[in-house]
Amino acid sequence: MKADPTHQLALLDVAELDSRAAQLRHQRSHLPELAEISALEAERTELTDRVRDARIVVDDLTVEQTRADREVEQVKARRERDRTRMDSGQITNPKDLERMQHELVSLERRISTLEDAELEVMEKLEEAQQVLDGLGIRADDIDARLAELVAARDEKRAGIDRSLDEVSAARGPATEDLPDDLVALYERLREQKGIGAALLRARQCGGCNMTLDASELARIRSAPADEVIRCEECQRILVRTDESGL
Repeated sequence: MKADPTHQLALLDVAELDSRAAQLRHQRSHLPELAEISALEAERTELTDRVRDARIVVDDLTVEQTRADREVEQVKARRERDRTRMDSGQITNPKDLERMQHELVSLERRISTLEDAELEVMEKLEEAQQVLDGLGIRADDIDARLAELVAARDEKRAGIDRSLDEVSAARGPATEDLPDDLVALYERLREQKGIGAALLRARQCGGCNMTLDASELARIRSAPADEVIRCEECQRILVRTDESGL
């Protein structure tokens, strides 16, 4: 392929813009905030499940404590009724009095048992509530940190996107005066290699950094100035200048 040396040289400007765009895209997809955001989002998802499970435990224990409280109050109310009947003299039959005294003893034991169970439920509920509260605090901390990270990420992305727009705006004019076949070759190589053209500097390919041997240098040296030279190692277009060492 033939191409005016000035057009070949202009490819280096295009390649520089493409290299800059590639760097910006890499930077955009590897922002330091992204890894932490991903880790925190995963933890937040897991935490949501744990909060749900912990809230179910708290709700169940709350129902259990309400039932235990009600049972204690019912037995205490029965005890008070029996005491009132005895103290008021409503029961005069000795056998009935003896039976009621035994019942009061039984009720006291029942109340003691129920209060022990009630206390156990209260302790479990307190522990469960502490777990739920702790998970809620952690969730709030994660949400606050995520908000900070997302804001920082979006701000950086916006800056990178502005730079990409500038590069894209500059690329059009950089290629518009170049021959179609030269641009087509460059674009094909760019798709394969990332960058389609490189400077031959000090006998070294600027694309793959390979130092050319003497025979290859001799071939390039003897080629016409408008000959489009390709690196035999990476196949990129090699652009010759006074820095090429030829």
